[in-house]
Amino acid sequence: MEKVSKIAVIACLVLPIQAAETAQAAAADEDRIPDFSYCGYQGGGVSIPDIGQAVTLAPRDDGDDTERIQDAINRVADMERNRDGFRGAVLLEAGTYRVAGSLQIQTSGVVLRGMGQRKDGTTIVAAGTEQRSLIKIGGGRPGQEMDGTRRPIADKYVPVGTRKLRLDSTDGLAVGDPIVVFRPATEKWIDALGTEHLGWKPQGYGMGYERRITAIDGSQITINAPIVCAIDSRYGGGFVYKTTPDQRISKVGVEKLRIVSEYKQGRERKDESHAWEAVKIRNLRDGWVRNVTAVHFGYSCVSIKSGAKHITVQDCAFLEPVSRITGGRRYSFNMDGQLCLVQRCYSEGARHDFVMHARAPGPNVFLDCVADRTYDDSGPHHRWATGTLYDNVSCDELYIRWREDYGSGHGWPGANTVFWNCRAHHIICQKPPTAHSWCIGCTGHIRGNGQIKSPGEPVTPRSLYLKQLADRLGKKAVKNVTTEKQRRGHGSPSVLPTPPTGGVPKPYNTMDLILRKKLSQ
Repeated sequence: MEKVSKIAVIACLVLPIQAAETAQAAAADEDRIPDFSYCGYQGGGVSIPDIGQAVTLAPRDDGDDTERIQDAINRVADMERNRDGFRGAVLLEAGTYRVAGSLQIQTSGVVLRGMGQRKDGTTIVAAGTEQRSLIKIGGGRPGQEMDGTRRPIADKYVPVGTRKLRLDSTDGLAVGDPIVVFRPATEKWIDALGTEHLGWKPQGYGMGYERRITAIDGSQITINAPIVCAIDSRYGGGFVYKTTPDQRISKVGVEKLRIVSEYKQGRERKDESHAWEAVKIRNLRDGWVRNVTAVHFGYSCVSIKSGAKHITVQDCAFLEPVSRITGGRRYSFNMDGQLCLVQRCYSEGARHDFVMHARAPGPNVFLDCVADRTYDDSGPHHRWATGTLYDNVSCDELYIRWREDYGSGHGWPGANTVFWNCRAHHIICQKPPTAHSWCIGCTGHIRGNGQIKSPGEPVTPRSLYLKQLADRLGKKAVKNVTTEKQRRGHGSPSVLPTPPTGGVPKPYNTMDLILRKKLSQ
């Protein structure tokens, strides 16, 4: 039987709990909720630019458009970059285009744009029976470790949320240097987590956080974004190393498109011989996907893979997926990168709508996202994704929990996860060993041994991410990345009666209704 999503209504009373008070509530080891405002395009608070078109294509009556669209992308890729780092946009005029293969953007400064994500806009039909990613973005690779630059972290404990750490030596380091803060895994740490029997091995669980030095004071450095996994000398400590220049492509966007996968009609829960991901991003820095709707895909609207950094995905939708309803399918918006933001996105009929993959470094943010008719939970999915904020997310099930041997040994799926003013029928917030989980101002049936505060009563500020962004960069930065209705929040609360069938009332809040209406058409 189909599982119907029901979303709990927030009570009218808003408690006077301030972010500065709640987010700084620290454990004895000084861990605290990190500042997530560094997530998103160009480090947060920066508007996605509107890039001038360089090549324009019109739809045609029949034929495969793969080659001519790819040729247009390649023509723009051969153009010179302007002083802002962009070459230009490929504009697909309104109408329908058929793509039997995949489209690839492998060069910096290229944008692929349509004329709208609704049915009267620009539609790309993913034709044929090949399971594939329709649009692939990425090229190059992140900076690699420079020989002779590795040095130990001198602090016995580097707490979650800090941007300062002491080193054995800062000789040879300078402000502006790109570095990796690396926390290796050890047998002792895996024993503390209780995951050895699941096949977890130290060599597979080291965590590398890409950062940049912003200040040096003696043996102490300050980095440009917080640590989201504690570095503890009891479990092997950590070290820092400089990296070679970043070789990833940058400043690439996909926008204003409706992408529809062909499939065998009548086999909506069986057919898997068709396009799988609408947009896949790997090895891209400072990019975006906005106003893209994916219909009938088997896996995702947008997949953010490893090597992705400072990506924004916004105003996108994953509709009417076609696949079996089982593992490895219907992960609407999934992340494996760091410092990325997914906001104002909508999903229906999926399994894991807003989900983190194994060992995603973080921090990462899901903000003002809504899921309907879900078949499974949102949240970190497996193997220690660190530092994820779920901020005003509405879905059926929102979990950070011990997953034991689910899949191929998921164990503890995430660490230092924050649920902030979220709404779900069921919420589980469990505390992993050596880490934390926070559930603050959330509404639903909540359980778990994490730090659960103000259950059933929303807290102020409405959005932790936007408050942190305003505190760091000011109100203009918030305006740059939000809509007016989003800044106004959820509007005036209203109490709705319990449905005749029981359960929780239907959602009332403005952002939920906006997303359902705008992105489901």
